[in-house]
Formats: sequence, C-alpha cells, structure tokens
Amino acid sequence: MNTTISIMMISLTLSTVLMMLNYWLTLMKPNNEKLSPYECGFDPLESARLPFSIRFFLVAILFLLFDLEIALLLPLPWAMQLPYPTYSFTWALIILSLLTLGLIYEWIQGGLEWAE
Repeated sequence: MNTTISIMMISLTLSTVLMMLNYWLTLMKPNNEKLSPYECGFDPLESARLPFSIRFFLVAILFLLFDLEIALLLPLPWAMQLPYPTYSFTWALIILSLLTLGLIYEWIQGGLEWAE
C-alpha cells in the first residue's frame, strides 16, 4: 500500500511540474506568420477558412469504423486454438452484426450518397 501511494505521489508531482514548465516556458506570442495558412511558400489564393463538407468526415468515420472491425477480426483464425472457440466466434458475430446494422442504417439514411 505504501509503495502504491508513493508511486502515485511521484507521478502526480512529476506531471504537475512538467505541466507548469510547459506553461511557463512556451512563448505565446501570435504573429501574422503563425496565423496564416501554409501554401508551399506562395501567397494563398483564397481564404483557408472555407466550410468543409460533412460528408468527408462521415466517410472518414466509416473508414475508421470498418478499419477497427478488420483489426478486431484479424485474430479470429487463431481463436480456433482456444479451448472454447465458439465464445470468440459468438463475440465476433455480435460485432459484425452491429457494424452491419450501422452500415445499413447509414445507407438507408442516405449518408453514403454524394449527389442529391
């Protein structure tokens, strides 16, 4: 118990000291160069603060979701060597069905259509 408390106190002290050093040592002087967009050395042709289509974010989130699905399902062949492989397959089936239902919902709502 004593070791746990001492490790927590050291971690808290170290993180507090590092946060205070970060706050005090950083220069917070904004200038025009830092606030302007970087255009490979050229002056920007138009404003960089244009609205961004929400559909790009939707596609990115769907990509991350299905990328996570693949990452979760890749170890499934090795689950055959477990003592109870049906347990792993059941959870994999639940994950797949939830993600499939989410994809069907997005499709029905029209989230995957670019032209309206």
